[in-house]
Amino acid sequence: MLNSQGYVAECTGDNIFLIKGKQLITPPLSAGALYGITRGSVIEVAKEGGFEVVEPNVTRYDVYNADECFVTGSAAELVPVTKVDGREIGAGVPGEGFKKLLDLFRKLTRSTGTPIFE
Repeated sequence: MLNSQGYVAECTGDNIFLIKGKQLITPPLSAGALYGITRGSVIEVAKEGGFEVVEPNVTRYDVYNADECFVTGSAAELVPVTKVDGREIGAGVPGEGFKKLLDLFRKLTRSTGTPIFE
C-alpha cells in the first residue's frame, strides 16, 4: 500500500521488507508503516545476523529491483514474496537472505516466550 506521498508503507496487514545485498530495507514508521511485533523482532535478528538495517522511503522501483522481498505479521510470521505486479522479484524464489532471517527468527521465537501446547 502506498502512503499519500506515493511511497510504499506496508501491505494490507503486514510489514514489507526488501533485501538488497547485505542490506535489509523496510519503510520507516514515519511513512505510515505499522509498528509490528514481528517487524521489530526481524530487525533485531537481522542486525545480529550481519545485515545492515535501513529504513528509507521505499518506492515501487525499489521493490521491483530488490534481490528478495518478504512480508511479516503476527499470524503469518515471515512470508516470501516472489512476484509483485506480475514482476519477479530477484530470482523469483525465496533466497538465502530470507532463509537466514527465517531461521534466526524461528530460533528467537523458540527460545523466548511460553509454550501454549505441550
